[in-house]
Amino acid sequence: MSTALTVFFDSRCPLCAAEMRRLTQWDRHGRLAYIDMQAADFDASAYGTSWAAMDAELHALTAEGRMLVGIDAVAAAYQTIGLGWLVWPLKPALTKPFWQRTYRWFARNRYRVSRWFGYRCVDGVCDARYR
Repeated sequence: MSTALTVFFDSRCPLCAAEMRRLTQWDRHGRLAYIDMQAADFDASAYGTSWAAMDAELHALTAEGRMLVGIDAVAAAYQTIGLGWLVWPLKPALTKPFWQRTYRWFARNRYRVSRWFGYRCVDGVCDARYR
């Protein structure tokens, strides 16, 4: 199968990198691709957005060229690998605003939250890297 979704992630965020590793393990058919926004040659403008916007919330690019942001990107990643049932609360109109606010808070505080989970971070750079 070909790549159905490309996920842009922050490899300096331990929770983000750990989540990418989990998605990779669960992606039995190789439908997800990953791009590290921390790579020296990464250029957000090539995707029609800014690095700051991509840093603020998870972004994912569909095979059709549609950019998904925030919980829509999270839900699409899980749906793509056949685990959409894990993120079903993100989709209904009634619960989506709550999850959007919660996700945006997490995204802004991801390094702090990583420390709460025991990851070691120094000067905003954490030791867990996506491999």
